[in-house]
Amino acid sequence: MLVILTGIWRTFARKLYNKKMADSRTASIKILSEIQKVVDIQSKIIYFLLSIIAAGSLTYFLYEPSLNEAQLYVLFMLFLAIGLWFTEAIPPFAVGLLVFGGLIFAMANYYSKVDPENVQGHMIEYVNSWSSSVIWLMLGGFFIAEAMSKTKLDQAVFRMSISRFGSLPKYILLGLMLTTALFSMIMSNTATTAMMIASVLPFINTLDKDSPFVKAILIGISGAASLGGMGTLIGSPPNAIAVEALNNHGIPVGFLEWMIVGFPIAILLTLLFWFALTKKYIPKQKKMHIDIKEETLDPNDPNYRFEKIKKKVVLSVLGLTLLLWLTENLHGIPAAMVSFVPIILLTMTGIISGEDVRKLPWDTLMLVAGGLTLGLAIKDTGLATYYIEQLDQTNLNFYVIVMSFAFLTVIMSNIMSNTATATILIPISLILTFENPIILPLVIGLSASTALYLPISTPPNAIAFSTGKLEQKDFRFGGTLFGILGPIIITFCVFAIAALFQMIL
Repeated sequence: MLVILTGIWRTFARKLYNKKMADSRTASIKILSEIQKVVDIQSKIIYFLLSIIAAGSLTYFLYEPSLNEAQLYVLFMLFLAIGLWFTEAIPPFAVGLLVFGGLIFAMANYYSKVDPENVQGHMIEYVNSWSSSVIWLMLGGFFIAEAMSKTKLDQAVFRMSISRFGSLPKYILLGLMLTTALFSMIMSNTATTAMMIASVLPFINTLDKDSPFVKAILIGISGAASLGGMGTLIGSPPNAIAVEALNNHGIPVGFLEWMIVGFPIAILLTLLFWFALTKKYIPKQKKMHIDIKEETLDPNDPNYRFEKIKKKVVLSVLGLTLLLWLTENLHGIPAAMVSFVPIILLTMTGIISGEDVRKLPWDTLMLVAGGLTLGLAIKDTGLATYYIEQLDQTNLNFYVIVMSFAFLTVIMSNIMSNTATATILIPISLILTFENPIILPLVIGLSASTALYLPISTPPNAIAFSTGKLEQKDFRFGGTLFGILGPIIITFCVFAIAALFQMIL
């Protein structure tokens, strides 16, 4: 009996000890988590203050008596935005809001002194940046992407396209990459990558963990999503920023005009990346079968017919919208106005609900709007004209400027948001290339999508990395390849297409 009681006591004591140890570990983890949060907050505060100090110092260093108060405000906000986007002391979209609010406050204060009767007239352009044509164009693209995702049309098109590329590993990879690139032209790069990786993950899990083909698929999908975004005006935010800057300088660029430049470059770079990945990762293998499960409704299900109708509606809206975007020169309806077609029809039919609208990436639109406001302020305050006059006497080689900005765009986009990079560099590029303003914004907008070196360089890279099947070093191959070849190929293609148009016209 004593032995039994002793055994019971020991068991109880052991459980009590383990419980206390578990409780202490839980408490320790919780305390460490709280400490880490405090450290993160303190770091962000320090970076925020350092950004303000750096912006003030640079503005003071560049001060000239000929610069007025408004130009100094804009110069300070430009440097502050660069610092905050670089350090990520606050979220990128919050920087856009800060730029917008700061400029409105500073400009209103300035114009109330120099032109008190027309303050509202000076401010209206800044406020209108939130209803810019670029904002509506991107919003139309968001509605289409959400509708395709809800009705699972994206997965249906994906399965159909993959089935047509054969069973050899290199052709399976080609099908995945081309499908990703084409989807990313009408959908968010992030959503496209998430959808593609989720679709092929069951197949990937059947392969060996260290299989080179797994790395090729994941790296290929994430890279193709970024490169494919070059193809259309709504494919990537830097594209829209470049177009808006050109439109503001009297150079009309629409959906079709951008596709003429961006689409062939996107396909060319995607094929180049595919070829490089096949040489590095895919040895000569036998045929393989990629099994992608299809979610189908029972024909007897009451929702079956309704789901088919919704898919037909989305396809019709997508077809009509793309047709109107591509034929803008024929009917004269601006691309931004065409964006109201999917926004109105998809909400009227109930395919996009109020909850879906709340889930759209509004933060991206906030970031773009803030960047547009900054570019507008640089132009309207005369800051651009001032530096043009300063540079007018220098003899800067145009080709050297273009290549320098192309490589600088890739470097900056690897360590910060490519949207923020385009927002910073495009207004500056227009100052430096005022005699030929069309080339450099196009090069910068396109080069921003070739930053693939780090897992954090793009959201598609981050999604691929989150699968746990890639290491950080796996991204270096594509990042180095396109960090060098990307700007060169893009610059050459933009110059060639521009020269071809000049010959035709």
